[in-house]
Amino acid sequence: MSEPTLLVLDADPSPRLGRLAGRVRVQYADEESLASQLPHADVLLVWDFTSDAVRRAWPGEGPRPRWVHTPSAGVDRLLCPELIDSDTVLTNARGIFDRPIAEYVAALVLAMAKDLPGTLELQRQRRWRHREGLPVAGTRAAVVGAGPIGRTVAECLRALGVETAVVGRTARPGVHAGEDLDRVLTRADWVVCAAPLTDTTRGMFDARRFALMQPSTRFINVGRGPLVDQDALVAALKERRLAGAALDVFETEPLPPDSELWDVPGLLVSPHMSGDTVGWRDRLGEQFVELFELWEAGKPLPNVVDKKRGYVPMHD
Repeated sequence: MSEPTLLVLDADPSPRLGRLAGRVRVQYADEESLASQLPHADVLLVWDFTSDAVRRAWPGEGPRPRWVHTPSAGVDRLLCPELIDSDTVLTNARGIFDRPIAEYVAALVLAMAKDLPGTLELQRQRRWRHREGLPVAGTRAAVVGAGPIGRTVAECLRALGVETAVVGRTARPGVHAGEDLDRVLTRADWVVCAAPLTDTTRGMFDARRFALMQPSTRFINVGRGPLVDQDALVAALKERRLAGAALDVFETEPLPPDSELWDVPGLLVSPHMSGDTVGWRDRLGEQFVELFELWEAGKPLPNVVDKKRGYVPMHD
């Protein structure tokens, strides 16, 4: 049997695939060459997971890879009707980013409660101004998104003494159903968005939902930028209908230098880095190699995405 062909939509630095030497024919593509190489690949590794090239190239002529893997939690940049309707198996990087993102959210909660941005600014100005921070223990959080990331965020917040409610698509032990979201938002001191981006979740945090929150509420998004109506969030912050917010993801990335978001009072901006800790690319590469060895042996793959839903179902 001939070696299977692995096509890598490459990004710098390239993945370390040495363990697969002699077992697979590796070819590399960029956004321009991807469409012409897809018909000849058995497996596609979307190493450049910030690219929209797969969604553009997939509808072309000829056969398509039997398996596509993206080293990211979200799959919204890949999905198009032709891929959704195909027999191709799609997997993601579930399990890699859960703890780093949860730690990042906990850091944001502590930073906003203790006004660390204000302390750093006063230090820069050489000004001694005593303030009082907010307590974290005893506050309430709503974590929207009941996947591994959302559940790990909830675990970290509870360790800080935060009473945490998780909201998912459907109700199950420890998880509120989506129809409970509005009620949960009205009671939350912290709202953390960690939901996948789908047709039903796009724009879910709009002017109406921000109006449900208390003026003392602080909002954090570590999911996907289009989950939030950015104009509505800016208005809520400027009108002091929210106490603060932190965004790690945006509708347009990188965030343009002339975006008003850089200067909105009470808004912390970070460059989509909540899940990235030292060595994260190596861990993603190791995960793919482990999955490839299962695929090569004909064994079931973990992390299989339900392409119609846009995420990995909990029972998988």
